[in-house]
Amino acid sequence: MASNKSVEEMRTKQVVNCLYRHPEASLKLICFPWAGGGSNHFAKWGKHFHHSIEVSSIRLPGRESRTKEPFATTMDQIIAEISNALLPILQDIPFAFFGHSMGSNIAFMTALHLKENYKLQPVHLFVSSANPPHKNKFSSYPSVFSMSEEQILQFIVNAGGTPKMILENKELLEIFLPIFKADVHLLQNFTFVKPAKTLSCDITCFSGTEEKASEIEAWKDLTSGSVNSYKLPGDHFYLTNPSNETFIINYMTKCLQVSYIS
Repeated sequence: MASNKSVEEMRTKQVVNCLYRHPEASLKLICFPWAGGGSNHFAKWGKHFHHSIEVSSIRLPGRESRTKEPFATTMDQIIAEISNALLPILQDIPFAFFGHSMGSNIAFMTALHLKENYKLQPVHLFVSSANPPHKNKFSSYPSVFSMSEEQILQFIVNAGGTPKMILENKELLEIFLPIFKADVHLLQNFTFVKPAKTLSCDITCFSGTEEKASEIEAWKDLTSGSVNSYKLPGDHFYLTNPSNETFIINYMTKCLQVSYIS
């Protein structure tokens, strides 16, 4: 019979994908994927960072090695699972969060949960292509489950950046669309009430010059730390452009090494 510790470790490995381990790292960077996304894109970032920073990416239920698990239906469910998986590996080391699109909101909510319940907080929160949760506009859209496949595909095309190989391949669409719909449904049913106390860490916001996220500056409402913003060429998925990805990775590396790693 497995011990509680081994069960805990197995669960952490299910949720937290780390492809490039650095046991000697001085800081952990945890990345949170976009709606419909998996963990591997950001987990692969680990090979581009100095060994002083270990990179992991969150693997949500219903995808990759967790395809047999049901999708999460509420933000509270997601935050509780992620927090429980992260606690064993974040107790004794500084950490930072990075999230893109939906991942930005999940990253913030996880950070807030850890601070309120465990007195743990990221040293820095990096958000990308996302309005803050108190400016969430997904609830104003028709339910994703009431949309036709054609309407959903148009919604995805308007956001930009989803590879054509997915949109034009029926087999890939059959895998992708249920994941995307579950994630959007989660956002549409998420209501955020700003707490009396928010974060105190600094926040850096990245976004594309051609995208529609219009309330990025409102992230300043959610921390007593400083907030900086950078716009990079492109649409909602500007960060898949290699030069933009390099800029973000270099920026985060410099920021974290200068400020938090001796």
